[in-house]
Amino acid sequence: MKDMLSKQAVGLKPSGIRKFFDIVSEMEDALSLGVGEPDFDTPWHIRDEGIYSLEKGRTFYTSNSGLIELRQEICNYIKRKQGISYDPKHEVLITVGGSEAIDIGLRAVINPGDEVLIPQPSFVSYEPCAVMAGGVPVIIELKAENEFRLTAEELESAITDKTKILILPFPNNPTGAIMERKDLEAIAEVIRKHDILVMSDEIYSELTYKEKHVSIIEMEGMKERTILINGFSKAYAMTGWRLGYACGPREIMEQMVKLHQFAIMCAPTTSQYAAIEAIRNGDEDIKEMRTAYNQRRRYLLHAFQEMGLECFEPFGAFYVFPCIKEFGVTSEEFAERFLAEEKVAVVPGTAFGDCGEGYLRISYAYSLDNLKLAIGKLADFVEKLRREGKQA
Repeated sequence: MKDMLSKQAVGLKPSGIRKFFDIVSEMEDALSLGVGEPDFDTPWHIRDEGIYSLEKGRTFYTSNSGLIELRQEICNYIKRKQGISYDPKHEVLITVGGSEAIDIGLRAVINPGDEVLIPQPSFVSYEPCAVMAGGVPVIIELKAENEFRLTAEELESAITDKTKILILPFPNNPTGAIMERKDLEAIAEVIRKHDILVMSDEIYSELTYKEKHVSIIEMEGMKERTILINGFSKAYAMTGWRLGYACGPREIMEQMVKLHQFAIMCAPTTSQYAAIEAIRNGDEDIKEMRTAYNQRRRYLLHAFQEMGLECFEPFGAFYVFPCIKEFGVTSEEFAERFLAEEKVAVVPGTAFGDCGEGYLRISYAYSLDNLKLAIGKLADFVEKLRREGKQA
């Protein structure tokens, strides 16, 4: 049977995030800080709109691109937030989560052998999606000394005559890093110079704590060469509703719609009706959740400082990325021991690329009570490792 399988599929590594999540699900009394899923319920007024759509019998297919009312609201939202206008009929596509948008976006523009620039550490799907699209992933290693931001110099040095597209994963999962306007202006200059495309994954755009999120599409000449990816999972606590969207040049979106058409047909209708309510009236919900995340973020940074664990300050998403290099073990060994001995799951940094070695991803999309309990166990575990180090 093995000879009957796709070599590309067999060659893909399973998600390092799911591995630990699966172990925790079978371990009694274990705490997980590993999954990037908001602990908030979807706000009631959004759920109510989904329920109402079912009661009204709205269980039909929508157009392939999604409900025009939702696409219009997305355009209104981007205009309000970024000051950039999109055509709801031809430049917006509703997808099954942001992950589908990433997949079909790459497949729409990649020819075999095209190089896809992927800054890492970053979301686990980029590299396999590039491979399955026939592209060649080219990894740019982000550095702690640069606050895990992508620099223009790093980008320039990675570009070749085969480069087709840069994936821009900010605010970043797993590091929590952000790109400020000055960073994006420098990146945009390199992009324009080499005439390449950008896929900007902005799923965490509403979760920034230092300043308002800035998008690459705001830079001169960048809307015309960018596939903008976003969705409803993180900002509105709608992970299970499976709804995302892509915006971009009409020529690219037409190809994405075709791929979406043959694989998916349309995103879930009930979710689309709920999303109209979310994006139209959900700003206060986001503000409330962002305030809670920021409180947890500051708590974790203070806790790490008290236990002497090095961690740069993240200003986006809901993750921290502490450094564990001092202990002389791999990220996976640390995570496995921590889970076995303290029953707390975190994700090894290597789940997000080889350059994540020496780091852990800890999600603070959990209640403060759970965080305090888990971090107390982490402090004990860190102290144990330090004692072992002195005795060695």
